Amino acid sequence: VLTHAQSAMIEGQVTKVDESAGKITIKLGPIKKLDMDMGMTMVFRAGDPALLKAAKAGDKIKFDAEKVNGQLTVTKIEKAK
Repeated sequence: VLTHAQSAMIEGQVTKVDESAGKITIKLGPIKKLDMDMGMTMVFRAGDPALLKAAKAGDKIKFDAEKVNGQLTVTKIEKAK
C-alpha cells in the first residue's frame, strides 16, 4: 500500500490541452493501477476544468488519474521539477 502521495503520481508529458472539450492529451509510461502495461499517448478528461490551466503542451508533469464513469479522468496535475 502506498502511503506517500508523491509515489502514487504518474509521470508524463503534455502533448495537447483542449480546454473547450475539457480534455488533456498526455504521453506517459505504464500505469499499473489502471491496468496499462505499456507507455502510450492518451486523452484524459479533466475532473476539474481548472486542472487544464496547470499545464500546457510540452510540459513535463506528474498527475493522478482514476476511472470515473468508465472514462479516464485526471484528478490532479502538477508540473514536474
